[in-house]
Amino acid sequence: MLRLTPFARVEGRHVFFRAGPGVFLVFAPAATATAPGQVGGVPVPSHGATGAGHVAFAVDEAALDAWRAHLAAHDVAVEAEIAWPRGGRSLYVRDPAGNSVELATPSIWGLDP
Repeated sequence: MLRLTPFARVEGRHVFFRAGPGVFLVFAPAATATAPGQVGGVPVPSHGATGAGHVAFAVDEAALDAWRAHLAAHDVAVEAEIAWPRGGRSLYVRDPAGNSVELATPSIWGLDP
């Protein structure tokens, strides 16, 4: 739905996505919380979360209405829409695993658009 491009994957363990100039990492907690990974023979510490998680992606204020329409066109319900008292807006949806995904204008964090 967010059209992030995967660039690394270990089946049953993790998928890494390009997210603009950054990277968004998604781990299977059942695999990563109990068994550390290895990179070049060096152990990677165990990590992972249980229960619903939360992630927020910054979106331009001008694009938020288009995101709402895009989500509706794909039958993704907006769980909440918040106009923050300090400025900015957020849309909240759930991903298929039940995690909270927030599309937020950068002004909610006091950042310039």
